[in-house]
Amino acid sequence: MTDKYPGLSSYTDRHGKVRWRYRTKERVVSLPAPNQPGFKDAYQAAVEGRKVPKAPVVQMPGAALPGTFGAAFQRLKISVKWLALDEASKRKNTRLIEEFLELRVVTDHPLVWRNVPVKNLRRIHVEELLGRFIATPHKAKHLLVGIRKLVYVALRQDWIEIDPTAAVEWRPAYAGWKAWSREAMAQFEKRWQLGTAARTCYGLALWLGNRRADVAGLRWDQRVTRRVFIDGIERHFDGFDIVQAKNKGRTGGKRLFVPITPMLSEILDAADRRGETVLVNGYGEPFSAKSLTGMMAHWCKLAGLPKGLTLHGLRKSLGVYLAEAEASTRQLMDVLGHDDIDHAELYSREASQVRLAVQGMDRVVRLVTRKPMLGEPVGEPRGEPPYKALINNDNGGPGGTRTPNQAVMSRRL
Repeated sequence: MTDKYPGLSSYTDRHGKVRWRYRTKERVVSLPAPNQPGFKDAYQAAVEGRKVPKAPVVQMPGAALPGTFGAAFQRLKISVKWLALDEASKRKNTRLIEEFLELRVVTDHPLVWRNVPVKNLRRIHVEELLGRFIATPHKAKHLLVGIRKLVYVALRQDWIEIDPTAAVEWRPAYAGWKAWSREAMAQFEKRWQLGTAARTCYGLALWLGNRRADVAGLRWDQRVTRRVFIDGIERHFDGFDIVQAKNKGRTGGKRLFVPITPMLSEILDAADRRGETVLVNGYGEPFSAKSLTGMMAHWCKLAGLPKGLTLHGLRKSLGVYLAEAEASTRQLMDVLGHDDIDHAELYSREASQVRLAVQGMDRVVRLVTRKPMLGEPVGEPRGEPPYKALINNDNGGPGGTRTPNQAVMSRRL
């Protein structure tokens, strides 16, 4: 070897490892072993008196410096909370966090947030990051959620003591999904007859208020009968007993019983029963939850409907129906499966505003003119009569009648 490479020699260091070097009277240059990559270039540079080029640093996939946001993401992915998330939530969070990690700290410098220690994060940095997404405020909100997940990991690992995102608020205005108009519903129903997959999917989303994963996974064996006592009378209701797919891996999902309305019963009677699930494709196989978004857009296009009408919009339409029927917030929550009041009221805010505004102005008109505000009646009266027989009254209990004077006095009271 020394004959082939003059000046090359080896020695054993104090740790027992063999080292190689190029040595002359003037200088000694350390070299990699002859069997290692880059040896020939390093030897030639040593002979010519040039600086030995260093091997390029190659970052291995998944590698991260200790205490950085990259390391925090590695630890997040093995945490119990992360593993309990459903696959769709994992994909969404991974996409947003990876986008954050690859963002440059300063636009004209190659340093990215993946390699920045979490302890160096300040509130002004977070606000500047969110400002980059001012055109997409909801994406900025979800990005903030992803950053906070990494910060919480750093807090648990004692990398930091204070959460720099705690004082950051980002709450963009949210109008929710667009509810379907009655005209759009009529047009869709005219195009897609009973028994088609399009009509079945539409009916499940509208009359059960299900999300797309629950629509795709609804099974015939989940159809049950429940006994319910209303005003002391036992009644039997046909419906679906389901466990919502949302948060199923993390909390077990919320269990709901939703009764089958006559409108849905008509759809179910004509549905294809070849599969285990209620909704099946032309081959009798279930749809995937992800495919239903594109399929509903396709069905709407064939029905001549404009863009923007979604499967989740039918869920909101049921919320609007409930609001127009003056269902309580608690009733709306138990039909749609919400846990927080604010989210439930989002579906009925528009319908409630119109009805309450008319009722309020009607009171003003009655006060000023002593006459009710006239509204143009359309069709036959819907719903229950305004005055029902009292359960316990002065005429002997249920089913008793009231005299006109008693009815007037009751309304005044």
